[in-house]
Amino acid sequence: MTESVSKPDASDELSLVERARAGDAEAFTELVKRYDKKIYRLAKHITQNDEDAEDVLQETFLKAYEHLDGFQGNSRFYTWIVRIGVNEALMKLRKRKSSRTVSLDEEIDTGEEMMVREIAVWDGNPEDQYSKEEFRAMLDDALAGLKPAFREVFTLRDIAELSTEETAERLHISIAAVKSRLLRARLQLREKLTRLFKKKGDDAFAYL
Repeated sequence: MTESVSKPDASDELSLVERARAGDAEAFTELVKRYDKKIYRLAKHITQNDEDAEDVLQETFLKAYEHLDGFQGNSRFYTWIVRIGVNEALMKLRKRKSSRTVSLDEEIDTGEEMMVREIAVWDGNPEDQYSKEEFRAMLDDALAGLKPAFREVFTLRDIAELSTEETAERLHISIAAVKSRLLRARLQLREKLTRLFKKKGDDAFAYL
């Protein structure tokens, strides 16, 4: 999984932001090229809809461009734009769910009565066994099967890498609920992925 293009460092990223602020359209285009796939994937995980994810992607970079002066440089540009993308995706989801019976903030039983039946211990990294694209597709399929409340928390914490406090604030739930839902999401994902690995045969499951 070697890449021909080296990863940009923070100083390079900041230089692009400064140039974009000064009106250099090519600099902002470079920032878009670096992160558009990640923002799209994040939006797709939250909205579970291709068209919504495309809308979120466009709105995210539009707002980022309009508010470049508000970027203080205290964190990476990527971290800043991820937060914009998360907010846009959640707003899109809330608008869509306003006409559905399932609420973003629905109460989920966070007791300990539900136990996952089959959890494998992963000693190795699944990406060592499968191509990056294949493993990502498997993870995406498993994520799509989670309850919305679990999927949203997992996406914000483990994919967008927001803190527990930030996740609680954006979803309007308690910190305890974030921790509980994240644990359930991780356990259920592990079970779902374990089943997928088993379907590939004993050799694929041997390293678990």
